[in-house]
Amino acid sequence: MWTEPDSLKNDLQAEANHLGFSLFGVTTPVPPPHLDMFEFWLSTGRHGEMVYLATERSRRLRADPRRILPNCQSILVLGMRYSPPPPFRPEPGPTGRGLVAAYAWGEDYHSVISPRLNALASRLEKIAGRPFGWRSYTDTGPILEHEYAQLAGLGWTAKNTCLISPNQGSYFLLAEILVDLEIQPDQPFLPDRCGSCTRCIQACPTRCILPDRTLDARRCISYQTIENKGVIPRQLRPLMSNWVFGCDVCQQVCPWNRFASVEIEPPFEPRPGVPEPILREELRLSQADFSRKFKNSPVKRAKRAGYLRNVAVALGNQQDPAALPDLAWSLENEPEPVVRAHVAWAIGETGGPNAKIILDQSLRREDNPSVLEEIDQARQIISSHGSHSGNPAS
Repeated sequence: MWTEPDSLKNDLQAEANHLGFSLFGVTTPVPPPHLDMFEFWLSTGRHGEMVYLATERSRRLRADPRRILPNCQSILVLGMRYSPPPPFRPEPGPTGRGLVAAYAWGEDYHSVISPRLNALASRLEKIAGRPFGWRSYTDTGPILEHEYAQLAGLGWTAKNTCLISPNQGSYFLLAEILVDLEIQPDQPFLPDRCGSCTRCIQACPTRCILPDRTLDARRCISYQTIENKGVIPRQLRPLMSNWVFGCDVCQQVCPWNRFASVEIEPPFEPRPGVPEPILREELRLSQADFSRKFKNSPVKRAKRAGYLRNVAVALGNQQDPAALPDLAWSLENEPEPVVRAHVAWAIGETGGPNAKIILDQSLRREDNPSVLEEIDQARQIISSHGSHSGNPAS
């Protein structure tokens, strides 16, 4: 069995830092210590429609890294910083603007991190002086990465389920390289430094953070704006404020993010028009416009229909009458029924006589049952509140 020279780990960490990874640790491929909690989370349906997490193959591989790489002896766990968002503000942002989670302001982290994992593995191969088996992942593989990050000494899993580094906060993306080389492991990070703090739980707009350190993904704004490709539950829409892709609230209020570094990798620098998009302009994005604006961006995961659906919800929550002409245009011209349905809701939330006229006119041309249902609900809201809007609770 090959054993590392004394300098190997130091050389590896230096190379990882050179490649932009601010966190580096090593652990062994033991079964994840809290696998039972993951299985319980799945059994309660808290994963929502993320069925890929619950397949037999996925669960089998997550239970033991050696099922991914049979001769695995070590797991390198790494973290790369992204742009920290501004401090949390309880009041809504500027009218007409949306919010995008900070990790999605720049390039897609998969395309940034994956080549650097390959480069680090190549460097390790040169140091070892021989080829070896390895597999790398960043967010996409069947591995409970927070578990192994804690085992590798990078930090602890917080009440909001994020991994927190005591020196760098939680604004970083995790990645792993499984190797069939024996490398000296780091000591696990054992302290729970959340203590009695419950700021993330209290600040969560949808109350999706649960006491057992899991999330009910079905109530999470990130899940609803990214993973859910269909209708957003009506009772959650008023709680989503102006988030159109992801959510940063639980991290923004975390005291440990006072230590978050502002030094980030250039690919994660904010792109113009992404962090706080102008909602009325976004509503008119064609498929070609959407693909061009969000080329190599995480936002593409929501797809155009999901993103514009989120934009409509944000406009409904802002209740700005100046947005009614754009909402009316979308209700008439938007090809995707799921977008038109949420636009109808937004018009009802905005309220007023002009909103009622727009909805009445749309009845003459709309033939999709789900959109017609939303139009009817919106008309009822306007009628029951006069010229003011209301938030349905069903």
